[in-house]
Amino acid sequence: MEFDGLTAIVTGGASGIGAATAAQLVERGAQVAVLDLTPELAADNVIALACDVSDDDSVRSAVALAAEQLGGIDIVVNNAGIGAQGTIERNEDDEWHRVFDVNVVGLVRVSRAALPFLRDSGHAVIVNTCSIAATAGLPERALYSATKGAVLSLTMSMAADHLPEGIRVNCVNPGTANTPWVERLLSSAADPAAERAALEGRQPHGRLVEPDEVSAAICYLASPLAESTTGVALAVDGGMQGLRIRT
Repeated sequence: MEFDGLTAIVTGGASGIGAATAAQLVERGAQVAVLDLTPELAADNVIALACDVSDDDSVRSAVALAAEQLGGIDIVVNNAGIGAQGTIERNEDDEWHRVFDVNVVGLVRVSRAALPFLRDSGHAVIVNTCSIAATAGLPERALYSATKGAVLSLTMSMAADHLPEGIRVNCVNPGTANTPWVERLLSSAADPAAERAALEGRQPHGRLVEPDEVSAAICYLASPLAESTTGVALAVDGGMQGLRIRT
């Protein structure tokens, strides 16, 4: 119960990796507030708050309410995000701005609003959900990859900026995960079975990453047991980032 007495907010915590993270944090002793566009879908054992990370007023209100109900904020998990497909030609300017606004500026809004509470914490940490797309060139993912590359760089800059304040900042880089977004992606494919096989096959361990595996990495980075870990990007990708397996 290494999170006993600690509080956390998880954006996008009503489903997928966010829901798995919220569940593991609660299981390990934390009090958790989920900030989500659909808070009604969150688990019963968390505080569920409506929040749109693309709206600064919504973010500031939700973070302040979470801090009030939790009695402070020790841990921020920036997990909210949206996907995008295609080469640079596929998406118009409005879509580029929209995805960056959620995936990158949304992370900034939440972290910025939480900083005053983190500075008052004796155990302050931010964990950002990044992606294998930040470190590997994936076809038909230009816009999404650009946002996750920004998240990776932003994580390192934030870690340097806030270490003197006692705030650690890390990120996780999941491979293709078994999440609702990926399921929607597969269902829209011309041949869902073939698309799933392709996604599984490009990861050296031969399957999709499970949300619980990513949330376990997030919990490690957020844990008091990792007090000397900051500015780290932890890959949870079945070896996709670094391994070249012969077949």
